[in-house]
Amino acid sequence: MDNKPHSIIHLISGSIAVLALAALSACSTPPEKPESPPEPKQEQALITEPEPAPVVLRPDYPERYVVVKGDTLWDISARFLRDPWYWPELWQNNPQVANPHLIYPGDVLTMYFIDGKPVLHVDRGDATDSSKYPVVGLSPRIREESLDEAIPTIPLDAIAQFLTRPRVVTKEELDAAPYIVATSDEHLLATIGANVYARKVDPSVATEYAIIRPDRTFANKAGEVLGYETIYLADATLLKDGDPATLRITDSTQEVFQGNRLFPIDERFMQNFQPHAPEDDISGDIVAVVGSVSRVGQFQMVVVDLGRQEGMKPGTVLAINQSGGTVRDVMTGELVTLPDERAGVAMVFRVFDRVSYALVMNATRSIRQWDKVANP
Repeated sequence: MDNKPHSIIHLISGSIAVLALAALSACSTPPEKPESPPEPKQEQALITEPEPAPVVLRPDYPERYVVVKGDTLWDISARFLRDPWYWPELWQNNPQVANPHLIYPGDVLTMYFIDGKPVLHVDRGDATDSSKYPVVGLSPRIREESLDEAIPTIPLDAIAQFLTRPRVVTKEELDAAPYIVATSDEHLLATIGANVYARKVDPSVATEYAIIRPDRTFANKAGEVLGYETIYLADATLLKDGDPATLRITDSTQEVFQGNRLFPIDERFMQNFQPHAPEDDISGDIVAVVGSVSRVGQFQMVVVDLGRQEGMKPGTVLAINQSGGTVRDVMTGELVTLPDERAGVAMVFRVFDRVSYALVMNATRSIRQWDKVANP
């Protein structure tokens, strides 16, 4: 008897059973959820850094300029740019010049364009030896300036005395500083050549000191003390360690008294600042003007309530704005506050913890205490 029909029947029956099992399995398995729509991709502009501010040329910029003694980088940049603090983006490096940010009298600056962007080419002629142009630090004492020195970024004679004096200290620094307990020969005051005796002097910290006394207090609008400006009185050298230690006055501008404080002489200063806009959005106030005046103008100094804690650095450029006045609307009788007006631009040159000294680079109005400062 042929077994093939039975095999075919068995095969068909097995296939039906498999299909039935598959159907039951499908019924017991929950249906898959439909795929969620894809997350929208973030635009590239949301994750990239903002584009730098464009360099805007003055309409009357020169195509060629020869640097002369007495120029500053700020002045030269102002000949070419609407906003001089963008000058680092203007200088074009070239192999002949070791550092294009150091410009010397006699250098020829030529304006041209690369891919539509303005650049300045520095031509130093035969002066290929960079050793002829040393980087020279600013001494705290008056000295003669060599013709071979690079031109400064800003007029240094306007700020030289403020690069090392005065300084701004906190109450904690003032309380911790060494102080004079007596002068030699029981005099009430001491001058050059006299010995003085001081407590809390640590010879491992310094042997050369500036003798100071606190003068005015810097505070913000809320009355919070930001620091104490000090007046320089004298320099002193440590002669003998001890409690009290013996020091000799080597230079002075005023007499020294008991209770005057000693701070290590700060020799850190810089000649060539790098002007730049603040890294973050900032706002503050002018808490003081320097000098016995109530208003200042170009190349005079102000103190702002922004310091290291707010990201200030030497070279930071700030816009100075004056608050708009209040007028009465003659139509409605309402009081209306006018918008702030730009009064000038200042550049920070010395930074302390909570305050900074800044030099007014240009002014369109008289600048006064409590004018606002912000990003330019």
